[in-house]
Amino acid sequence: MKLQLANLGDTKLFTAYGADHVMVNGERHERSVVVLAEEVRSDWNAAGFDALDETHFAWFLAIKPDVLLLGTGMQQRFPHPRLYRALTDAGIGVECMATPAACRTYNILVAEGRKVVAAILL
Repeated sequence: MKLQLANLGDTKLFTAYGADHVMVNGERHERSVVVLAEEVRSDWNAAGFDALDETHFAWFLAIKPDVLLLGTGMQQRFPHPRLYRALTDAGIGVECMATPAACRTYNILVAEGRKVVAAILL
């Protein structure tokens, strides 16, 4: 039985991460970034965890993912639920985890064909 992922073509996958960066398909990103299966977006203007507000989460309503994975850095942190209430009201799951876990979870879910978005705070 084959245990490695099938060739996912041009699907965007995390290939590395560190305290100050993530790499997607070998490309290094050193500021907050949003990763979807088909594209990497750097127009999400979240400056860091402590700067998050409702507008940073409302930004994802137009994308309509099944689940948003929020990578909060090297430690898992949880924003107040009121900040992402619009997403949960729209049926979008929000999972907060340390960035390494968010990267790994994203890769698994996207390989399963799930509509997942990873928002990584750097």
